Amino acid sequence: MMTAPALSISAETSVRPFPTRLLIDHRWVESESGETFASVNPATGEEICQVAAADSADVDKAVRAARRAFEQGPWRKMNASARGRLLHRLADLIETNAEELARLESLDNGKPLSLARRVDLPKTIACYRYFAGWADKVQGQTIPIDGEFFCYTRHEPVGVVGQIIPWNYPMLMQAWKLAPALATGNTVVMKPAEQTPLSALRIGELILEAGFPEGVVNLVPGFGPTAGAAIAGHMDVDKVAFTGSTETGRLILEAAARSNLKRVSLELGGKSPNIIFADTDLDEAVEGAHLGLFSNQGQVCCAGSRVFVEESVYEPFLEKSVARARERVVGDPLDPRTEQGPQVDQAQMDRILGYIGSGLEQGAVLACGGNRIGSRGYFVEPTVFADVGDAMKIAKEEIFGPVMSVIPFSSLDDVIRRANNTIYGLAAAVWTRDIRKAHAVANSVRAGTVWVNCYNVLDTRAPFGGFKQSGSGRELGEYGLQQYTEVKTVTVRL
Repeated sequence: MMTAPALSISAETSVRPFPTRLLIDHRWVESESGETFASVNPATGEEICQVAAADSADVDKAVRAARRAFEQGPWRKMNASARGRLLHRLADLIETNAEELARLESLDNGKPLSLARRVDLPKTIACYRYFAGWADKVQGQTIPIDGEFFCYTRHEPVGVVGQIIPWNYPMLMQAWKLAPALATGNTVVMKPAEQTPLSALRIGELILEAGFPEGVVNLVPGFGPTAGAAIAGHMDVDKVAFTGSTETGRLILEAAARSNLKRVSLELGGKSPNIIFADTDLDEAVEGAHLGLFSNQGQVCCAGSRVFVEESVYEPFLEKSVARARERVVGDPLDPRTEQGPQVDQAQMDRILGYIGSGLEQGAVLACGGNRIGSRGYFVEPTVFADVGDAMKIAKEEIFGPVMSVIPFSSLDDVIRRANNTIYGLAAAVWTRDIRKAHAVANSVRAGTVWVNCYNVLDTRAPFGGFKQSGSGRELGEYGLQQYTEVKTVTVRL
């Protein structure tokens, strides 16, 4: 594959100074080993700063602090409404510092600054506010059991929660995990992704400013095989919540089983079908499919990477999709015109280019793209493959990059069968004017979320999670609270 022309990228890496150490028991500390790792600007490949690297010794310190805060501190005994006010205060501080956080997210992750401003910050703030409102509304039931008894249930916090978040939406994924856990009275040990630790640490500073008690939130940036594995296998962690790859999810389940059988919730990979019927508005479907795949550089777990198109409109859909991909603006994340920034790091870029190579080797038709752009930073052209077979790697495996596979289908039954022919089940979409077809797909596709005539509509109030090997449990909405409470039954003889 050829390398496309170089881009003009700003080398600006200046950020407001803030702690890049570990946050343990309300204090910024160096790692026990003294080791650090580089946070890199993916637009240039240049180092932004060094960050303390946690390992098992640091995780153990953080877990002890979280346990002490849970058992002995004021957090669990605090009025639920007071916990809600603290979460609202944190949301206020994030809103006050929104521009700084958006620039930091763009710098560390590579996403366009315009996207961080438009999506990441508003949805992060909304998530904290939503769960702040739930803090004093988590309640049980009275149950009319037989006999002279008064029976009721309580929803109590699980305890010390380990949380491991990914790099594609660092700030938003931190909110998805922290907000419901804190609203329900748990204490947290969180590992941000090693590729993107900076916004998590800056929000850690805001957590201290908001006035959360000591030990309630602990942040341990580091690597999966060290810090992540230490959280998953720790005997005093009561629950682990993880978002990331299916392969790593398996390792976390194994570690939980080998240790203390801790509760585990997983939001894992996807290979989501996006189904286009001939009776839809084709231009709307093209744009919806484009944004459903290429948003955030294609680094979205629910990306609609398998685009099934009814045979009678396959050629015009492909032609329009290729034209749209070719006009997509790839460039400097800080440029307001940019639609697509770099992939998060060298490894991810190489992985994507490897999949493009496999598509060519297995006979798919490269309709556009397929190249790295320049030699500085980690940019990949928006890529569209035509005539993709269901057995090809690019149709079966999660690429997590800007690579669309356009696949023809003949009938409703045909496309439902093929859409379900995957180990994943995170999301799906259908584009049609026929309400019967829409409901047939929504009811038959094995996926945690199905969109009709839209894509990537995610709201804090609506639950999100997967079927099959796309995970277990749900995040967001009222369902998200269930991951962080234990139900206790109390029966009183009258």
